[in-house]
Amino acid sequence: MAGNDWINSYLEAILDVGPGINEAKSSLLLRERGHFSPTRYFVEEVITGFDETDLHRSWVRAAATRGPKERNTRLENMCWRIWNLARKKKQLEGEEAQSNAKRRIEREKSLKEATADMSEDLSEGEKGDLPSDVSVHGDSVRGRVPTISSVDVMENLANQMKEKKLYIVLISLHGLIRGENMELGRDSDTGGQVKYVVELARALGSMPGVYRVDLLTRQVTAPDVDWSYAEPIEMLSPRTTENSMQELGESSGAYIIRIPFGPKDKYIPKELLWPHIAEFVDCALSHIQQMSKVLGEQIGGGQPIWPVAIHGHYADAGNSAALLSGALNVPMLFTGHSLGRDKLEQLLKQGRQSREEINMTYKIMRRIEAEELSLDASEIVITSTRQEIEEQWRLYDGFDPVLERKLRARIKRGVSCYGRFMPRMVVIPPGMEFHHIVPHDGDMDGDIERNEENSTSPDPPIWSEIMHFFSNPRKPMILALARPDPKKNITTLVKAFGECRPLRELANLTLIMGNRDNIDEMSGTNASVLLSILKLIDKYDVYGQVAYPKHHKQYEVPDIYRLAAKTKGVFINPAFIEPFGLTLIEAAAHGLPSVATKNGGPVDIHRVLDNGLLVDPHDQQSIADALLKLVSDKQLWARCRQNGLKNIHLFSWPEHCKTYLSRIAMCKPRQPQWQRSDFGFENPEPNSPGDSLRDMQDLSLNLKLSLDGEKSEGNGTLDNSLDLEDYVDRKSNLESAVLKLSAGAIGGAEKVSLKEKAEQNVGGSRFPAMRMRKYIFVIAVDCDSISDIPKIIRTIMEAAGKENPVGFILSTSLSISDVHSLLISGTISPLDFDAFICNSGSDLYYPSSSSEEGLGFPFIVDLDYQSHIEFRWGREGLRKTLVRWTASVNEKKGQIVEEDKSRSTAHCYAFNVKDPELVPPVKELRKLMRIHALRCNVIYCQNGTTLNAIPVLASRAQALRYLYIRWGMELSNVVIFTGECGDTDYEGLLGGVHKIVILKGIGNSALKLHSNRSYPLEHVLPFDSPNIVQAEGCYNEDVRVSLRKLGVIKE
Repeated sequence: MAGNDWINSYLEAILDVGPGINEAKSSLLLRERGHFSPTRYFVEEVITGFDETDLHRSWVRAAATRGPKERNTRLENMCWRIWNLARKKKQLEGEEAQSNAKRRIEREKSLKEATADMSEDLSEGEKGDLPSDVSVHGDSVRGRVPTISSVDVMENLANQMKEKKLYIVLISLHGLIRGENMELGRDSDTGGQVKYVVELARALGSMPGVYRVDLLTRQVTAPDVDWSYAEPIEMLSPRTTENSMQELGESSGAYIIRIPFGPKDKYIPKELLWPHIAEFVDCALSHIQQMSKVLGEQIGGGQPIWPVAIHGHYADAGNSAALLSGALNVPMLFTGHSLGRDKLEQLLKQGRQSREEINMTYKIMRRIEAEELSLDASEIVITSTRQEIEEQWRLYDGFDPVLERKLRARIKRGVSCYGRFMPRMVVIPPGMEFHHIVPHDGDMDGDIERNEENSTSPDPPIWSEIMHFFSNPRKPMILALARPDPKKNITTLVKAFGECRPLRELANLTLIMGNRDNIDEMSGTNASVLLSILKLIDKYDVYGQVAYPKHHKQYEVPDIYRLAAKTKGVFINPAFIEPFGLTLIEAAAHGLPSVATKNGGPVDIHRVLDNGLLVDPHDQQSIADALLKLVSDKQLWARCRQNGLKNIHLFSWPEHCKTYLSRIAMCKPRQPQWQRSDFGFENPEPNSPGDSLRDMQDLSLNLKLSLDGEKSEGNGTLDNSLDLEDYVDRKSNLESAVLKLSAGAIGGAEKVSLKEKAEQNVGGSRFPAMRMRKYIFVIAVDCDSISDIPKIIRTIMEAAGKENPVGFILSTSLSISDVHSLLISGTISPLDFDAFICNSGSDLYYPSSSSEEGLGFPFIVDLDYQSHIEFRWGREGLRKTLVRWTASVNEKKGQIVEEDKSRSTAHCYAFNVKDPELVPPVKELRKLMRIHALRCNVIYCQNGTTLNAIPVLASRAQALRYLYIRWGMELSNVVIFTGECGDTDYEGLLGGVHKIVILKGIGNSALKLHSNRSYPLEHVLPFDSPNIVQAEGCYNEDVRVSLRKLGVIKE
């Protein structure tokens, strides 16, 4: 900027006005990548540090000095633009303050309502433990078992794990992931998270009791990335075999599994992966099922070995893990790494972009919804620091520390939580492998003498690359290792060094800022920050005192730490906010004291290691003082070094994995509960009577057990066992539901005993032969009028023709009794279908021939599916909250919502809506349920005239994945028929490996249900996918043309 006269004049005008209004706010720099330039960086500093009225005064002054010179005109224009930006920033800040105030009022109101449900006096209990002491099920660790921080308990759980052979699945979708020579810093998606997940997988694979670990990521075959990222499987070799005591097998160990999904031959940033999440889930589901069968044959005695947990890393993988966890009914873990709501707040504070602009750039609302879904489905949320829980997760609708404490207190006293659930927040710092690290004990002069005597051990090449920058390489080295990103705050570090003469005289500064060939080829953000640093080096004339090498390998990073330790140097992390700070642990392991930001994870690390100083990253003088203190006080330096080396073992990977596995051990195991006698039979003969008998005997057994009142094993939550009223009601609810299906809801059939009815239904049912079909046509059309459904069914069935063995599934928001009435009205036989997905995916039925025997009801319910989706189902507590919500809506707007008990079932609470225009949008209702800690899917159906509330793991899309796992129905052979729009769960049907036919002109009346979305549909759906086609109408030939385009039928 120094060479631009007009900017210098503008700076003089600003300085004449006076100091900034708030010094504390003057360092809010750009925190994220995006459209960045030095000018924007300058503008950001100005509009943050000066009041709007001061800027207006500057513009008036500039306008008054207008002259014939071009620079004066440009100065006036620049002043006006800066003033206008400041006004816009002030307006955005006001709007955000109003939004936050509204949100705070909503949360307080919901908390009062939730507390009213739980009316006992719990004031003493509510003062209890920290948030991390509450389990996912609502049970407190304290009072039931000794606290997990107890060494005895951890050792006991670790010893129990040694006897097991666990299968663990980790997911990390974005970035470039490989086991060796990681390209950290190549782009913003390939950073610390990549190293963390790879090392976690490697460390878990070496733990006793863990047989196999799969790290699932995206397969990238793009020409601009290395060929290794296209390899489908990569084994992670263990760093050490000291802790690897488990029995080895053919498939044991840790592996990177690369799943092909998304655009072919193209590496894309994480913001563009959202439309392809469902495709990944379907492909990952196939891998996990196949691996479970393989492991079952190797170590499971022929029974499948399902994952003990699925762990998602970052929001996109959390979304994927939630869907996989629901499809497989296994526990889910989640690590956010960085959180969307925190990022949104920081971007809004900058005032450069509106909420809408931020959403379009970063797909931030889609990311936040994925994080909320992860909270709904997770048993454990793993964080690196306490700060992440207290300051970041509390921003989410699905987590509230106050309500969490109330739930914990109720569990301690053994009283009902009314179906409310909170995930267990657990702080487990990331680990490191220390076995290869030998801290340096010498000094620079001594090493030079030894190297002269022993020339057979030359210094690492990276040392000479760094030291050739220095005029005096013997001085202590201040080391910073970070990408040239504004949020890493490297420019403030260079200013602190350049303006502190005693520090410059005592020390050198080394900046390891990723790898680069040409600054012009770097991303705009990184290039701008790097240029600013180079200009600061020139401004302070610190040539010979600052090193900034262009290249380094990942394996050379330990050598860089060693060099800094040799010189008795200091490591610094000056980031504005550091979620964790893994580099601080790495530095401590090499004997380096640290100076670190006081914002975020370094606080917790410093509390454990006590090996340095914390500073305010906005305070340049504080940074300089801390560095000077450590490099000048040798006793302090030695004490910090010794403390770090003494305590570093607490951050080792074995310690991390012990805590990790002990937490998993505290989760109640969940997995698919059926016992399939035909599991493992490959390529069965079509219409095999043997398969039919085997599977139906199994289905009969499950049905009888459930109807006889046996406790469902698929629940997996202690809260429901403590919710005494709900548990007592479970049997009667299920019995009444099946009785209603069998007789009362249809009418005319005499009620017989429940067990007899079940046996009769089973005896007359057909085998659900989904896996023997060449194609499965799923009719999921949400029509403007229900009466149009039979016509659409007949059209699709006729278009399928007789030449292909096609099966049919009806997927709808209707109840089974409504479906039965529709089929009768359209003279369609239920036996023409393989399955019926009803009540928006909360109930699954198969056709039965019982009606031909005079029993009156031709369907059988899949009770395995009901136990499959039971997780966190709020039951009566949820129903009461919904009834109270309807009362509040009716009080304000008249009688527009009412409960429909005739359509409600054990897993679906139904409501009728008289005027859809007057009810809140579905996103507001979801928000309300989450604030109340009630985990469910709420769906507006039939053009908004009905509302279904179903379990959080249930949906029409998830029911299809269940059919794949349960019966082997190939998802790639599924063709889903939808309208142009539909119920509010419509988007879930469109993604995945299946094929989709959109019927033009159908379902358009439902568009109003989607008008108030948090994010546009293109952030969710891959509209350019070759698997999606549109039929020009709803006639036979239109459908056949679409099927030909998909290759389903031939010409």
